[in-house]
Amino acid sequence: MRSAGGKDTPSGYFRRLGRRLTEDLDRLDAEELAETSEASGACRASECRRGEEVTMVGRLRSVEACPKSGGAEVEAEFFDGTDSVALVFIGRRRIPGIEPGRRILVRGRVGERDGGKVIFNPYYELRGNS
Repeated sequence: MRSAGGKDTPSGYFRRLGRRLTEDLDRLDAEELAETSEASGACRASECRRGEEVTMVGRLRSVEACPKSGGAEVEAEFFDGTDSVALVFIGRRRIPGIEPGRRILVRGRVGERDGGKVIFNPYYELRGNS
């Protein structure tokens, strides 16, 4: 394929392949997550605001059981390629399928905690891992 200047340019496939081989894997993963989220019609984490009811699609980066005095909770870091949101499941010590790397759809009302976005007891659907 030749560009307007007469030089050879790689086709779309080879350009994407070259990018995948040379770019930062975390950045590529974030771009892929953002594209998947946008294609599904979900809200982007970077655009959601406190008080909004949102549906988002992304991946769990980390999951931690946080035992508290008198109760328990599971806290997970959700990332959709644009921003992170803490998911807090109150009264749970463990949730089958909620594990790092898992793709997930979440729905809930966005709140704020320690300057970051949080959703308490979100509705969730587990998606494929890849």
